[in-house]
Amino acid sequence: MDAKHDLITAYLAHCEIEKRLSPRTVALYRIALQKLQAFCDAHHIGLLDVPTPLVRRWVGQLRSAGRASNGIALQLSSWRGFYDWAGKKGFIATNPTADVRPPKKERAFPKALSVDQAMQLADYSPSSDTTDPWLLARDRAMVELLYGCGLRVSELIGLDRIALPTSNGWLDLDNGIAFVTGKGNKRRSVPLGPPAIAAIRHWLLLDLPKNSVASDGKLPIFLGRNGSRLSPQSIWGRLRKWGNLAGLPSAVHPHMLRHSYASHLLQSSGDLRAVQELLGHANITSTQIYTRLDFQHLSASYDVAHPRAKRKETAS
Repeated sequence: MDAKHDLITAYLAHCEIEKRLSPRTVALYRIALQKLQAFCDAHHIGLLDVPTPLVRRWVGQLRSAGRASNGIALQLSSWRGFYDWAGKKGFIATNPTADVRPPKKERAFPKALSVDQAMQLADYSPSSDTTDPWLLARDRAMVELLYGCGLRVSELIGLDRIALPTSNGWLDLDNGIAFVTGKGNKRRSVPLGPPAIAAIRHWLLLDLPKNSVASDGKLPIFLGRNGSRLSPQSIWGRLRKWGNLAGLPSAVHPHMLRHSYASHLLQSSGDLRAVQELLGHANITSTQIYTRLDFQHLSASYDVAHPRAKRKETAS
């Protein structure tokens, strides 16, 4: 085996034995270093003779080729680790990757349902012959609160049937208000719509399971058959099943309904500050992502409906 491959092999052995990195991580480092070696071979340059400007050019080539920011960052991190190791071994004087920064990570846009899909989910009513009426009433109330109020799953779980000084959240059905505690113990109030109020009233009329008291002594609104407060995993599972039964094309989860709530509000009102308050965002930059979702929605409508959206083919 030649010297350049001996270096990579030695470094990977160092990662595996001395740093005790996982086999998966070592495998990813191997791929990244093979890419580095390919760049060196293409420019007829030694692995230990790479200058910083060339590293920047290679990072630019990866970006131009459509590589994701996360993938480029991992590749650059692998190279940096290799050259750090080479420096400690005395093979090089300076690390050519030290001052090279990876491209900024693209912010992933939240997935939201269309208005029609949200209505399909909220209005879905499975046959009472095949669905437990108790579960049906509970799940419908959960869907109405998650989509109708934009609650986080933790806020939904924290709701109690009786407002106590120690409660994290409760509902005032007479006045149509949900009081919740969000991130950073920040309390906020959110209006309840008539469908949510009706669904919750129906749910609260049903009999409670025995021993229906949470470990903290409070009585949760949403509980399981064992009488305990629902877990996030239980709610994720129930929503996924509800979405499948309703015939939605993608898996539904609690935050998707929160995103849908925000996106649909912004489409209708255009009031970014109000949406920020309703979501409980401390910084409006967290809310501004929904303006992009709103623009995507408008762009899709334009592409479908406007006669100038697409160039018509000329007759040959």
